[in-house]
Amino acid sequence: MKVRKALSILLASVLTLGLMGCSDAPKQEASSDAAAETAEPAAEAEAAPAEDAGSGDKITVAIWDSNQQPGIQELLDDWSKESGIKAETQVINWNEYWTLLEAGASGGTLPDVFWMHSNQSQRYMENGLLLDLTDKIAASDKIDLSNYYEDITKLYESDGKIYALPKDIDTIALWYNKTMFDEAGVEYPNAEWTWDDFYEAAKKLTKDDGSQWGYAINTGNNQDSYYNMVYDYGGYIINDDKTKSGYDDPNTIKAMQFVEKMLREGLCPELEVISENGADVLFQSGKVAMVTQGSWMVAGFRDNEYTNKNCDVAVLPMGPDGKRVSIYNGLGWAAAANGKNTDAAWSLIEYLGTEAAQLKQAQLGVTMSAYKGTSDAWVNSVDCFNLKGHLDMLDAELVIRPYSRNTNVWEDMAIEKFKAAWTGEITMEEACKQVAESMNASLAEE
Repeated sequence: MKVRKALSILLASVLTLGLMGCSDAPKQEASSDAAAETAEPAAEAEAAPAEDAGSGDKITVAIWDSNQQPGIQELLDDWSKESGIKAETQVINWNEYWTLLEAGASGGTLPDVFWMHSNQSQRYMENGLLLDLTDKIAASDKIDLSNYYEDITKLYESDGKIYALPKDIDTIALWYNKTMFDEAGVEYPNAEWTWDDFYEAAKKLTKDDGSQWGYAINTGNNQDSYYNMVYDYGGYIINDDKTKSGYDDPNTIKAMQFVEKMLREGLCPELEVISENGADVLFQSGKVAMVTQGSWMVAGFRDNEYTNKNCDVAVLPMGPDGKRVSIYNGLGWAAAANGKNTDAAWSLIEYLGTEAAQLKQAQLGVTMSAYKGTSDAWVNSVDCFNLKGHLDMLDAELVIRPYSRNTNVWEDMAIEKFKAAWTGEITMEEACKQVAESMNASLAEE
């Protein structure tokens, strides 16, 4: 599932404007100081949904990934044939998605059904914005929560109540360009690779003229870049009780210094290049030999002529001590608490959570499904890649994507502060300590 961070200051601005009855402007990047001032979503259950939010024979379903839209719409069409109710997907890019949900939360115009993410779920659940599914699940003969990965289910629980059904599960794997490896005479990645092997391969795959890099790190999304490295090196991002940052842990700093070394040696594109193009675009256009990427990108890589022909996927490398960690996550299907189509919304969510729908989602190659035992079908959904690399990451040491009540506040702050390290203005160690200090202050306020 690809996550480009919506920075926090405009969330606060949108909420303020939303309370005044307007604003759906896209978010812009914010300073880390302002990011710490994010407002809560407004809980106004009494606000009536807008007339175009849905009707008795039609509901709206909001998502942010256009690569998944065709498969999701096919699932919705299957449900529509059974229910007689039309369901339409609305694809909104990540940045604007949360802006519109914030505005909708204050104005009572949330979509009928929508994706929920662990970065935002606690705030939406605690403020009464999501439909409580607890009793509906208990009464359902189609849903048994034990069929889903427990960590994913817990992302959408608050005070013993359940507010979303797991949609999928994602892992990060190492995508590589077979053609570039062949031309450079470098052996393809394998399960024995360490991050040192990865570094040595990246050196051989980087061209001095700047036309090709060994690796492109996604500076705007931590899950598919450095989070796995941090845990492989024995570091951590947040402690178990979510009260302390791990960015100043010596092992975390070692992992981040590994990234710093690759940047300083020119094995990765500069921040400006990544900001303008994105790691995925550079990979799809044959500019980089390797990216660490999530299983949510398979449809995009499949449908891109270049990656379809030239690329494949392997498990992530191991840390210095042979440790391989898989940072994983999963989206949830949620509904608006004050929607006027809550019965239809639940009917759709219930259907999307069934084994049959989850299996079909996998078979269509949309993404790995949250229902246990269905993702083998996802591996076999394409013949151009060996997707077993992503599935095998579930056999590694699993760590749920680090989160707290206000994840987006400290994540956005970290992205902003790390820019100085990406560009060499300060050392990575200095940046890590600055991030830890700000993150600890943010966690203290939670």
